Amino acid sequence: MDILLGDVHSLKQKRSVVRPLIAEVRRRFPAVAVAETGHLDLHRRSEIGVAVVSATAGNCDEVLQACERLVAFHPEIELLSARHRLFNEDED
Repeated sequence: MDILLGDVHSLKQKRSVVRPLIAEVRRRFPAVAVAETGHLDLHRRSEIGVAVVSATAGNCDEVLQACERLVAFHPEIELLSARHRLFNEDED
């Protein structure tokens, strides 16, 4: 997920927004892995990566969409884009 942060003017302020957001995703969805994966030196942008493993693609998609909604509903964050990519056992 590519996100734009609101009234943030330093990397320290960015961390004070992004870290609790990542912690909330982990708390609400304990089966996912989540981390800040991009835009590390920009203070108003962040990229959040979420990974989930499941027996069905449908369940993976459901969990990823729920994580996306959780992030999108934060008033201090604007979700610019989100991309889902599914891997299955047939892919190398």
